[in-house]
Amino acid sequence: MPIFHTRFAPTPSGYLHLGNALSFAIAWAIAKQQNGIITLRIDDLYNTHFKTEHLEDIFDTLSFLELDYQNGPKNTEDFLLHHSQQNKLDSYNALLNQLIEMNKIYACACSRSQLQQHTIDGHYNRICLNKNLDLDSPDVAWRIKIPLEEVVEVQDQLLGTIQVPLGKTMPDFIVRRKDKVPSYQTTSLVDDVTMKINYIVRGQDLLHSTASQLYLAKTTGLNALLETKFLHHPLLKDTYGNKLSKSEHAQCLHQMRQHGYTSEDVWIQLSQQLGWTNEPVTNAQDFAKRFNPNMIRKEIS
Repeated sequence: MPIFHTRFAPTPSGYLHLGNALSFAIAWAIAKQQNGIITLRIDDLYNTHFKTEHLEDIFDTLSFLELDYQNGPKNTEDFLLHHSQQNKLDSYNALLNQLIEMNKIYACACSRSQLQQHTIDGHYNRICLNKNLDLDSPDVAWRIKIPLEEVVEVQDQLLGTIQVPLGKTMPDFIVRRKDKVPSYQTTSLVDDVTMKINYIVRGQDLLHSTASQLYLAKTTGLNALLETKFLHHPLLKDTYGNKLSKSEHAQCLHQMRQHGYTSEDVWIQLSQQLGWTNEPVTNAQDFAKRFNPNMIRKEIS
């Protein structure tokens, strides 16, 4: 039986918030229960919002919550020297070249405003599919051809079997951006397979990303991902019912620490969010001892 292997996969695009802490906590707890391995993978290839202080915040947060891991960078300097996704472009491009050889990719020159005009129910309508634009043309993104009827089945430990109509909800998603950077769907698949990850914890907002990566894996023969287990947990929400996210400027753990919150305070908040109000946990070890995926509510208020 393979060793249980999961990962933390934050992005240094903003300070981490309670929702990120929940994903870390769940992955860490299950790994501890399974005597497994945790790898820290930092997705830094999308440098538009990259800041060194956000990178440092990842290490500070894991230390603050006392969440350890076995593989990956130990600090900011180690990451920049040895673990940046910039060092793995060849492996990402190899997957893209494979898709080109399979005639699975086409170029899309649509701008953001054009994409808004060429959508059906909020989804891309494949307007560039038959234009036969050169893949080497400047300012084009690469999209993967997906049959309109394509449905991807996701087996989830919490939600059960989910049928994702990928051809309708994420038609011909982007695998390389206009700036020639491989997309998140491409890099996440390659990294998870290369790192031999076999258990992935994500928020439910990434369910369609999981389906996209499973489709890519099936198309390119990266069958290891098809054997991977998933747990998509509900999203934490603010007092207005909005999901906690960096883009929505959710209260971050960095601010909480600056305002005097202790690690115990954060663990109590996380346990209360999970509905453990009678006896909230106060540290990582107690969380791991108590945690059971079946205890997660389908929706977290």
